[in-house]
Amino acid sequence: MDDTRQRIVEATYACVSRSGLGKTTVEEVARQAEVSRATVYRVFPGGRDELIDAAVSWATVDFFANLALEVLQRVMLNEPEKLLPALTVESTRVRQWIAAFLTPYLGQRGVVAGVDPAEAADFLARMVLSYIVAPGRWDLDDPAQVAQLVRAELLAGVVPASPPDRGPA
Repeated sequence: MDDTRQRIVEATYACVSRSGLGKTTVEEVARQAEVSRATVYRVFPGGRDELIDAAVSWATVDFFANLALEVLQRVMLNEPEKLLPALTVESTRVRQWIAAFLTPYLGQRGVVAGVDPAEAADFLARMVLSYIVAPGRWDLDDPAQVAQLVRAELLAGVVPASPPDRGPA
């Protein structure tokens, strides 16, 4: 996500947190993000509805990323013998849930030409589960390493290197 888009999404989240969904306006988001209304509409041509959708999507992904990193890692470190059998038995359901969660994000973000978003989501779900069980050389407690893992090994070849062009800047 480019810096301006990210700043606007985070500003939308802050405005929704402060004012609620019903009272959040494009003007308030623009002030919070320190950009013009025109910039907000250029980045989010769907206006307020698109802003809210993007903020909810971003917050949801952030929540589940933190949940996975915090809860699953701690359980894996402290009680792997209890979690691994449950993950093994439920792996199909967990994989399907993760894939269903990722599919809309990949559809919105865009995938490399010739890649089906549902198939990519299934691949990513399988990879996420494998890293939960065996992180390899990655320190999953280090946000910088997790970000590098996601960029270098999970999303490489699935999503374009940069977001699709949204029109003139």
